[in-house]
Amino acid sequence: MRKTAAPARRVTIVDVARHANVSTTAVSKVLRNAYGASPEMQAKVRQAMADLGYRPHAAARGMRGQTYSIGVMLPTIRNPFFADVLDGITELLRDAGYQVLIGPGCNGQAEEARVTETMIDHSMDGLILVAPVSSRQHLDRVAGLVPTVTVGRHGRSASYDSVADDDITGARLVVDHLVELGHRRIAHIDHLENDPDRLAEMPNAVRADGYRQAMRAHRLDEYIDIASTSYTQEGGYLGAQQLLSRLHRPTAIFAGADIVAMGALQAIAEAGLAVPDDVAVAGYDNTMFAAFAPISLTSVDQGGRQMGRNSARLILERIADRTRPATHMKLTPTLAPRRTTVTPTP
Repeated sequence: MRKTAAPARRVTIVDVARHANVSTTAVSKVLRNAYGASPEMQAKVRQAMADLGYRPHAAARGMRGQTYSIGVMLPTIRNPFFADVLDGITELLRDAGYQVLIGPGCNGQAEEARVTETMIDHSMDGLILVAPVSSRQHLDRVAGLVPTVTVGRHGRSASYDSVADDDITGARLVVDHLVELGHRRIAHIDHLENDPDRLAEMPNAVRADGYRQAMRAHRLDEYIDIASTSYTQEGGYLGAQQLLSRLHRPTAIFAGADIVAMGALQAIAEAGLAVPDDVAVAGYDNTMFAAFAPISLTSVDQGGRQMGRNSARLILERIADRTRPATHMKLTPTLAPRRTTVTPTP
């Protein structure tokens, strides 16, 4: 009868210490980034860990107070903007010795609650919640249990830190740009918001409000036209179909996100119309696809990677000091004009 191979033994800090010819105390200091470990000592210990394939035991570290893991909740992995935010988070946390673990929120309160509670149960040192749709009460409760930072969510709380874009300014940049090109019938595709208690805090609602304010500032109140669908490619497609079916169709569409603009471009093409000659299109997020030459989408750059880095820095500061006052950062967006917006044909 063939013998079953014994499972490989997990490498311990004792093994690392022997391999590096240092004490286990020195290895522990390096793992904790503690004072007293010289650069030479750190290099020697980290090389030994790499040689042996050593991985710190998360459960044991959690019992000692830290797991050096950060949970990141993403509402969806299909929106390329969230990849930019995630890049910024992982870049900064990697240098700080933290591991990032991702959980999908699926754009729903119940699923977000399951994800955040699971991350808390696994003793993660902090949570970064990207565009959360949960109630303020739930966010405050989570932040009371573990250091928390929200990304993209407006509103201020004393319980958690936040990083958001100035979406009012971003929407104004789009409307100003289109008006300068000669457009008047400028429509907007929004994400339908069903929860009135959340309305003032969600980025889609703030962008829609910024669109209305900008249109009124240009005395274009009569042309305000919003199709409320979803911040998805399908939502952009359906929203554009609605707008193009109007008796007086818009000459320009401001989509609330690049992913929405992609769906709008598809609907416009299927209607036999040309971009930008018949309908100009602008997005929001300035994702890598917006700059892709065959698409060349005008878009608002809200600095997704920088938002991620800022949120990572804030979570580290919150972990280091749970009692400090909450920080609420707001980034200033810029417009990246491209081929999808030009002066309309007379």
